[in-house]
Amino acid sequence: MAVLVTGGAGYIGSHMVYQLVDAGETVVVLDNLSTGFQWAVAEDVPLIVGETGDQTLVGRVIRDYGVDAIIHFAASIVVPDSVRDPLLYYRNNTSNSRALIECAVHTDVKHFIFSSTAAVYGNPGETPVREDAPTLPISPYGWSKLMTEIMLRDAANASGLHYANLRYFNVAGADPHGRTGQSNRAATHLIKMAAETALGLRPMLEVFGTDYPTPDGTCIRDYIHVSDLVTAHCEVLRHLRAGAPSLTLNCGYGHGFSVLDVIGAVKRVSGVDFNVVNAPRRAGDASRIVAASDLARTTLGWQPRFDDLLTIVAHALAWERELQAQRSRRHHQRGQFERGHVRPAIIASPSAVPPDGPIDHKIPEIT
Repeated sequence: MAVLVTGGAGYIGSHMVYQLVDAGETVVVLDNLSTGFQWAVAEDVPLIVGETGDQTLVGRVIRDYGVDAIIHFAASIVVPDSVRDPLLYYRNNTSNSRALIECAVHTDVKHFIFSSTAAVYGNPGETPVREDAPTLPISPYGWSKLMTEIMLRDAANASGLHYANLRYFNVAGADPHGRTGQSNRAATHLIKMAAETALGLRPMLEVFGTDYPTPDGTCIRDYIHVSDLVTAHCEVLRHLRAGAPSLTLNCGYGHGFSVLDVIGAVKRVSGVDFNVVNAPRRAGDASRIVAASDLARTTLGWQPRFDDLLTIVAHALAWERELQAQRSRRHHQRGQFERGHVRPAIIASPSAVPPDGPIDHKIPEIT
């Protein structure tokens, strides 16, 4: 048995791969490397470079590696971008997921864990928000994820597939062992951007909206450490393999922090009083969203280890410092860090795969 991790070269996906490998699982990664990095994939884990919507490729990977479970991270995730280019999000997040789910059903994959989002709730009437709250997204990103949840539910009802929708709140932090973290320079995660500003990589940090109906006027979010999040995935996988029914769970801690709270924490941990500038609201941002996470705790026995904002910030800052040091010592190949060699990847677009099997290539990273 093997676990296919889509988007496994990205931020959350790379943490998931390390967690699965640490647990003794056989893992294969599918990623188009649009925002991920070859070096972020754990050593000796096969990396297939391709699209989740390529059913010929996905079917072949499932058969060749004996995949019995899929953990699906691959997606576009920036809310304002989804407002500007909704069709891109419906293609990448919804259409490609439909193709992946269909392939899973046709190849008799037993378990499917979907990386969903708290954005499916929109602006919830009550917080903390429970899994049975109305789903009323306010952005194409949220709708693209909700559509996938619905497709997955209906496909499972018509087949033997068992699934879990995990609705993430705000994922932050980095691997406590320093193996991986948020490495995309275009990332819009608040804690990452604040850490970059503290380290001098950005001239200032913008606060988008200071007139929300919250105590300090800025948005409130539930920040979950990425390591606790991937632990929840492992617990869900065990739960499904034990024969449990499909389920939908929130992944958060049950308490929130405002944008200004987070900025204060980054300043405190870094010791840097960096420049902060107020800016207008962004389209698609909810004012307050905090998870009711008791269902995940009681159903899975999930016990978070890093439920502390200062710890999350400290791990994020440590990873940013590591990135900064490695980038200053990069090899002659653009984007390749000293932390690893150029690892082999299987380039598996239809034009690159010969009749007798995929080609093993070494390709450079691009930051």
